[in-house]
Amino acid sequence: MRPIRSFLFVPGDSESKLAKAERAGADALILDLEDAVAAANKPAARERVAAFLRSRPRTGRGSQLWVRVNGLDTGLALADLAAVVAAAPDGVMLPKPDGPEDVRRLSHYLDAFEAQHGIEAGSIKVLPVASETALAVFRLGDYPAARLGRLLGITWGAEDLSTALGASRNVDEHGQWTQVNLLARSLALLAARAAGVQPIDTLYANYRDEPGLRAASRASRAEGFTGRIAIHPAQVAAINESYLPSAEELAHARRVVAAFEAAGGAGTVGLDGKMLDVPHLKQAQGVLAFAAAFGS
Repeated sequence: MRPIRSFLFVPGDSESKLAKAERAGADALILDLEDAVAAANKPAARERVAAFLRSRPRTGRGSQLWVRVNGLDTGLALADLAAVVAAAPDGVMLPKPDGPEDVRRLSHYLDAFEAQHGIEAGSIKVLPVASETALAVFRLGDYPAARLGRLLGITWGAEDLSTALGASRNVDEHGQWTQVNLLARSLALLAARAAGVQPIDTLYANYRDEPGLRAASRASRAEGFTGRIAIHPAQVAAINESYLPSAEELAHARRVVAAFEAAGGAGTVGLDGKMLDVPHLKQAQGVLAFAAAFGS
């Protein structure tokens, strides 16, 4: 499966927004049954999302189609899954898990629904928003050992975490993440990399600020994130471009690989006056592999 750079949220109860969403060019759409849908509209949203999924068979999809269900503690998640799994979404986003055991519980539900509807076992992946409760932050380090076969990635969220903490804001007076959010973000990145899955950065709230989004996304990619959440179609192109290696990075990566190939198996090489070793080679190979997945 190709890496996902952009996950675009789409309210599950909005027929017009669902109809337009695929034009944005996101790698994945998240058809939202949780926060974007009022309680009274959730039954209708389930039906609308299921119909949308059925109208787009997996083999003909451009964007991957994911569904954000309601949290496991709401009493609504099973009804969400019963409505949409038969239509075979590519994945399920799980909000507010307290840790990997909640993801395992969701996986068991998916096992049963896949078997019921004749869907390939394990084909529906899971992306937890793994930092939205105070307890969840402590348990981010448990994901690598949990060996969750459906886990596509790990993402984090600042809004619900701030609510859980009773915080009045999630950024400081300079617009930077507060310390507790920086901690959650860093642990999410480390947990994803340790588990061998995609680290997905959270949303950039000001959807009108494209320069700021591009700068934040480039910095995010430099830290190790491979994509991020989008809350507006206008953000998608900037995100997709920002998480691809630049022409300069690709050129440098090719030179690093070529230098090691020319060295005939040596563990270190010199390039541009610097000594490079195997971690530099692996980094260059990773850059080239990620770009190749998108035809770059």
